[in-house]
Amino acid sequence: MKIYALEEHFATAEVMEAWKRRDPQLAEPMMKLAFASEVAEALVELGDERVAAMDDAGIDTSVLSLTTPGLQNMDAAEAAALQGPVNDLVADAVRRHPGRLQGFAALATPAPRAAADELRRAVTELGFNGALVNSNSGGRSLDQPEFWDIYEAAADLRAPVYLHPRGPVPAVREAYYGGFGDPVDNLLASGALGWHYDAGLTALRMIVAGVFDRFPDLQIVLGHWGEVVLFYLDRIGIVDGFAGLRRPVEEYFRTNVFITPGGISSHKYLRWSLETVGAERIMYASDFPFNRERDGAARRFLETAPISDEDREHIAFRNWEKLVAGIRR
Repeated sequence: MKIYALEEHFATAEVMEAWKRRDPQLAEPMMKLAFASEVAEALVELGDERVAAMDDAGIDTSVLSLTTPGLQNMDAAEAAALQGPVNDLVADAVRRHPGRLQGFAALATPAPRAAADELRRAVTELGFNGALVNSNSGGRSLDQPEFWDIYEAAADLRAPVYLHPRGPVPAVREAYYGGFGDPVDNLLASGALGWHYDAGLTALRMIVAGVFDRFPDLQIVLGHWGEVVLFYLDRIGIVDGFAGLRRPVEEYFRTNVFITPGGISSHKYLRWSLETVGAERIMYASDFPFNRERDGAARRFLETAPISDEDREHIAFRNWEKLVAGIRR
């Protein structure tokens, strides 16, 4: 059984240097973690050591994505200047490891039109299979109309957009997650809960804003079992009569949203997701290197899941291969 992993992060020295120039204190928790020695080494390594880690996990193919905050904490000019070289570097790694590595484009969301053009280049010229963006850019949620050029390009290409968390904006972080000191504040605002709410709410805002009514072919991917929102779909339906949408909110999750575990290897969450959106809307992701699956753990998670073999294959490889086959090159 072939296994694709879709939330597999990398960084480059140039991007990390740009982060430090803009924010020497590395205020976003994930930037600090990215500079930790073991994590930093794994992020910048796009060769044999990464493939060896995939072999250890039982992963056949990883789809590489620039780790959060990506290019989204920079000004427009700097972000636009970096996106091409970053994607060229990934394309080179993919060429050196055919069949083992694929790419999600890094996009300069502070410059949406340039980002849309780069997405088209990455898909049609570099062979990438979509893009990964983080949930806010320049303090703006990605549902805002200024970012719709990106979604238009993705929909035209039929290339998926992985919507990844990013640290909440400072005002939200201070009001909701502060007061306990490091590392508790950082964890509450990021991997424990905060950034999952942030990404899930961004996806919900995209639906309510009419992004998918305007671009019905757009497909997004939410990690971490749907970033909390998936577990409240029945309740969220109370907005249906007020949002002016063409369909109930939950229907968009069954037609325009894919779900991955994003490194949370929970059969309980898997069962809930299957019941909520079905096996044809779930794919696998390990969240490397922030989550390290060792000794075949990725394969073991799927092989021991209490699900049918048909559902197992959909999650492991069939859904991704079908999605990629539909991309317009």
